[in-house]
Amino acid sequence: MIESLSLVNLIFATGVICLAYLVRGIAGFGSGLIAIPLLALMMPLTMAVPLIVFLDYIASASHGIKHREAIQWREIVSLLPFAIVGVLTALFIFRSVDMEALKMGLGTFVLLFAVYSLFSFSRNTLVSSLWSVPAGSMGGLIGTLYGTGGPFYVLYLKFRKIEKTQFRATFATIFLLDGAGRIAGYLFSGFFSLDLMLMMAVAIPLMVIGMFIGGHIHTNMSQQTFQRAISMLLVFSGLALLLK
Repeated sequence: MIESLSLVNLIFATGVICLAYLVRGIAGFGSGLIAIPLLALMMPLTMAVPLIVFLDYIASASHGIKHREAIQWREIVSLLPFAIVGVLTALFIFRSVDMEALKMGLGTFVLLFAVYSLFSFSRNTLVSSLWSVPAGSMGGLIGTLYGTGGPFYVLYLKFRKIEKTQFRATFATIFLLDGAGRIAGYLFSGFFSLDLMLMMAVAIPLMVIGMFIGGHIHTNMSQQTFQRAISMLLVFSGLALLLK
């Protein structure tokens, strides 16, 4: 696979990974949403998704969980069983659905999420814990298929009205547990080929560089402006997948 990529594609992939983790270093999110749609323009999702999920897992694990006492285990226990169902369903879909159809699905999801981000509204309603069923299922399913399941967990925890420190600690724990399940699923499903492992080895330093630079950038843009800029980038990447 690596040998089949042109020099232009390799340079493009390098730039995409650096940009994705530069953004993550600045904002603390968004690496999968940025990297996977763009990488999918040049490689199969069965390679792009495990690559970015693996990099995201290392990035999250390296930060650690600073506020372990703030973790809301009740919310995690509500989400994880349904996330596991989503992961298993996604692994089946990976092996039974045409790759072009998956790319179209990814493009559609990214576009919808970008539009939601651009025009999102605040909500003060406390939702029931029963919403863990769709949130966990879709988080596991979309996270395994496209490496972008985080928004479902974020929205669920946001509408459960937990305090900021609890939110960050709980989300980090969900990602580590959910990510471990996804990586194990990719491994046992045979997606960890020699080509993928070589790409991981090359991509880890790019991820570290991007996050280091991003973490030291002090932008004059407001958080809202920054997020809208990212949303516009997602619109273009989603359209590129749909029009390819």
